[in-house]
Amino acid sequence: MTALPDKMRAIVASPGAPLRVEQIDRAVAGPGQVLIKIAYAGINRPDLIQRMGAYPPPKGAPETMGLECSGEIVALGPDVSHWKLGDKVCALLPGGGYADFAWADEGSCMAVPEGISLLEAAALPETVLTVWANVFERAALQPGEAFLVHGGASGIGTTAIQMAKAHGAKVFATAGGAEKAALCAKLGADVAIDYRAQSFADVVKADGGVDVILDMVGGAYVQQNLDCLKLDGRCVQIAFLQGPQVDLNLMALMLKRLTLTGSTLRARPVAEKARLARAVEAHVWPWVAKGLVRPVVDSVFDLEDAEVAQAKMQANSHAGKILLKVSG
Repeated sequence: MTALPDKMRAIVASPGAPLRVEQIDRAVAGPGQVLIKIAYAGINRPDLIQRMGAYPPPKGAPETMGLECSGEIVALGPDVSHWKLGDKVCALLPGGGYADFAWADEGSCMAVPEGISLLEAAALPETVLTVWANVFERAALQPGEAFLVHGGASGIGTTAIQMAKAHGAKVFATAGGAEKAALCAKLGADVAIDYRAQSFADVVKADGGVDVILDMVGGAYVQQNLDCLKLDGRCVQIAFLQGPQVDLNLMALMLKRLTLTGSTLRARPVAEKARLARAVEAHVWPWVAKGLVRPVVDSVFDLEDAEVAQAKMQANSHAGKILLKVSG
């Protein structure tokens, strides 16, 4: 394998300025870590929040953005046992994915699923692990239950629809506009709701309610979510696009024995992320291999066009994942 460069390209953010490419010191794999030559990197909404200074990287993480990637392992840190040089992986990153190289904890890497390209693989880690951790573990969605995901045309939403459907759930999804709602239906949503044209709460309650909700909207949706849940229903918050401050009537929590919970992924311990990755490989990768779950890629931008890619996400004009092409 050729010698690695001392420097690498990386996207750097400064307050009030467009993203730019700079040459910085190449990432280095430490104990229990691997170095990945990045083919593609995923754009995620937390990147935008980090850029605004509201989502600082965890201790020890790179200061640059990028929470997931696909690529080839080109160096091994001390005590790495599961991977070898040349392995093709997709990985959950603590940061630093908008670059030529990034280090990843060994346990946060996953083999590229059978039948998936490196481009598609970059769209998987953040979404699949988030859905698995929140819908399947925290909310314990069961086959035959009814499931509602908000933002059904987002990266998380398109993944959640397919995973819940593969698991045997009845799926409801909300999306903004008829075109995005149609995409949700195409991906397997039994009931696709254009929230601009109708009240999702009215539609869901008229159908008898749901058992599990995955919500990234927050705001006024929180009360409506509680109203939509069946007895012993569970709602999981993973973001608050409309804000975390809400005025709630919590009587339904007692009367219907509801659970309102939430979580984040980035700040979890290394061992916990590794456990989630192994669960995804065991349970979700077979669905991917069978074609039941496939990443939905909206668009691919060159690394140098990261500013344009983030602007597209900020405008909410995408459906599925937005990716950066680094060396793919």
